[in-house]
Amino acid sequence: MDTSNKYKNYNLALDLVEDGSDIEVEDIKKHHLPPNITSKMLYTDIVKIAWPSVLELTLTQLASMVDLMMVGGLGAWALTSVGLTVQPKFLLMTIFMAMNVGATAMVARYKGAGEQEKANLILRQALMLTLIFSVISSIIGYVYAEKLILFMGAAEEKTLEGGTIYLKIQMVGFTFMALTSTVTATLRGVGNSRTALIYNVTSNIVNVILNYLLIEGHFGFPRLEVAGASLATIIGQFVAFVFALIYIMKGDQYLHLDFKEGFKPEPHSLKQIITIGAPAMLEQLLMRVGVIIYVKTIAGLGTVAYAVHQICMNIQAMSFMNGQGFAVSATSLTGQSLGKNRPDMAHAYVHRTRQLGMSVSIILGIIFIFWGGNIVSLYNDSPDIVLQGARIMMFVGFTQPLQSSQFILSGSLRGAGDTRATAIITFVTVLLIRPLLAIYLINVWSMGLEGAWFAFIVDQTIRSALVLLRYNSGKWKSIKV
Repeated sequence: MDTSNKYKNYNLALDLVEDGSDIEVEDIKKHHLPPNITSKMLYTDIVKIAWPSVLELTLTQLASMVDLMMVGGLGAWALTSVGLTVQPKFLLMTIFMAMNVGATAMVARYKGAGEQEKANLILRQALMLTLIFSVISSIIGYVYAEKLILFMGAAEEKTLEGGTIYLKIQMVGFTFMALTSTVTATLRGVGNSRTALIYNVTSNIVNVILNYLLIEGHFGFPRLEVAGASLATIIGQFVAFVFALIYIMKGDQYLHLDFKEGFKPEPHSLKQIITIGAPAMLEQLLMRVGVIIYVKTIAGLGTVAYAVHQICMNIQAMSFMNGQGFAVSATSLTGQSLGKNRPDMAHAYVHRTRQLGMSVSIILGIIFIFWGGNIVSLYNDSPDIVLQGARIMMFVGFTQPLQSSQFILSGSLRGAGDTRATAIITFVTVLLIRPLLAIYLINVWSMGLEGAWFAFIVDQTIRSALVLLRYNSGKWKSIKV
């Protein structure tokens, strides 16, 4: 945090409170900055972390979009095949991704407290956990690939076959992707988002090139269709893993992986990671179960409707990168501020991060509402898909401001270690409200795909309100980790 050495306290700001005044001290903490600290300094810190994250996540999702566009050229069956693998894969990622939340929060705390050795201990412990969990998950995913795709609602033999092949190949490279995600999570904890930008962009370039060569078989390469898309993805992920490993083994970095230090389990560090990660894991599990019910309901509408849904979700996932990128800043700066016992600065950072994220989300919303059909046509130019996709993209546009604020505030709560509240909120909205309302609107009111997306907007609205209420309660400021 660049401003950390420019102030010691904010007592001068608190002097504004006069005897008998009805101005609350907490209001002063929220709205007045310490001496010699300006909003420009805070915005600089935020953007320094956020812009590489936003760019990295956006380019990663663009690569995913290009991936799906190339697959879409094979037909609606191929879009559906790949789409049906998304939720099983996310479900298998749940455990180690949740532990990454704990690793990010603890690394940020130790960075703020100036305890580099402990931050590096968290890195080693987190990598050890990820290796164990990802190997187990990849074996399960590979063995039960066909049953998972069938469970997701594959209605046609060609779709089932394509989805099974795609998921099995993904499981082969699963552990390399998982370990890279843990390195990325810990780097973000210390505010280093540029490194992840470099190795993930390199991975995406490799992925897109191999997509072109392997999906339809150009320049003498075999035509592998959906298998080629999956193979291109895991090769790109392996490239990212190699680059990430090389970086953290360099001795001149704040986070440094030294194999001589060993990977012996250290109870206290593991407890810290798991204490924060366990509620995050529950949150992710609840979310995946809710989304799977939601997706299975949509799959029952037919191949074309599900293809439209998959396209719009892929586009919306790209828009997530705005909120998620700024959430990286919120997580890192909240954790570092609390490590210095400065919850007031954490609030100041989050307030300004939300302003930046909201500005971008409004622009994205306008683009999706007015030009959504044009974007959908890039995936598949079938009139039915484009027409229905344009209608769904209006829903995507309206959710932009809601999801941006929600991601940023949730990121701040996670940086503070307040993961139980977000798990409860996810249970209420994603596991109950969204799927149950979608089932009702589709099956009782016969609203089709539009009903499913209306349920999504209701979910987003309620979830955003609950996250805001939790943040405003201020309970995150006093959590001990």
